[in-house]
Amino acid sequence: MFKFTAKALVCALSLSIAGLAQAADPISIKFSHVVAEHTPKGQGAMLFKKLVEERMAGKVTVQVYPNSSLFGDGKEMEALLLGDVQIIAPSLAKFEHYTKQIQIFDLPFLFNDINAVDRFQQSPEGKSLLTSMESKGITGLGYWHNGMKQLSANKKLVEPKDARGLKFRVQASAVLDEQFKALRAAPRKMSFAEVYQGLQTGVVNGAENPYSNIYSQKMHEVQKFITESDHGVLDYMVITNTKFWDGLPEDIRTELTAILAEVTVEVNKQAGELNQKDKQRILDAGTTEIVTLTPEQREEWREAMRPVWKKFEGEIGADLIKAAEASNKAN
Repeated sequence: MFKFTAKALVCALSLSIAGLAQAADPISIKFSHVVAEHTPKGQGAMLFKKLVEERMAGKVTVQVYPNSSLFGDGKEMEALLLGDVQIIAPSLAKFEHYTKQIQIFDLPFLFNDINAVDRFQQSPEGKSLLTSMESKGITGLGYWHNGMKQLSANKKLVEPKDARGLKFRVQASAVLDEQFKALRAAPRKMSFAEVYQGLQTGVVNGAENPYSNIYSQKMHEVQKFITESDHGVLDYMVITNTKFWDGLPEDIRTELTAILAEVTVEVNKQAGELNQKDKQRILDAGTTEIVTLTPEQREEWREAMRPVWKKFEGEIGADLIKAAEASNKAN
């Protein structure tokens, strides 16, 4: 009887110790993204990993998978919803199937500059969009800048009519489709990884990207002109699986939120600096002419595309569009 009891006690202790060890295992976060490590998003993911593992050692670990090495553009959202990854940072154009309101960021010439984008994203209306998809299992944690978009083509684009008949690469976005249709141009959906070859072979004639994307993907080598239009914003939303996030201990969630807020400030600062540096690098390469629009010319482009705002007003909400327009005025 004693032998049996002793054996049972040893087994119970072993199971208890194993359970404690298992309970002490750190929470694992996989952060997957589709761009290079040296981009603002790539650097942000690495800084998030660094700060989490410095400040939450033994509690949380972060594995970063850049450059579509784990999941590509078309699969990362599904992977997040299935719990195969815990954090991704897709461009804002990827969310129209989950909430139509986020299409506001694709409306052309809505924001005057990146400072206006900042003011809107930090407003109550902008912050409310982060939680607008929780019923679909997606929680937004913050906005990361890539930068304002410029139009590139092998034809000089000064007036809206100059874009007529050209084929422009777009992300899969109904708003971006209509943006180019408003110019009587032809939108062509194409994955980001295929854009350089598409421009090189003439499958598409032009594109819209921040300077950092144009330079890092060498698009300036196959585009003769860039019009500095600042017509839209290419930003990311850092998102997580709602069930995963809500299931974290409160202290862990609070610390991760604070770290992410710190990283966001740095990412957005880096994005601004990188776009200016890459603009200069493009100029130094001498392959591409950068066209600067006068305020009057830019207003002409805005008026040509303004019907797109009206077309999507019902889906996005007139009040939200007004709030975004108001962000163009500094407080």
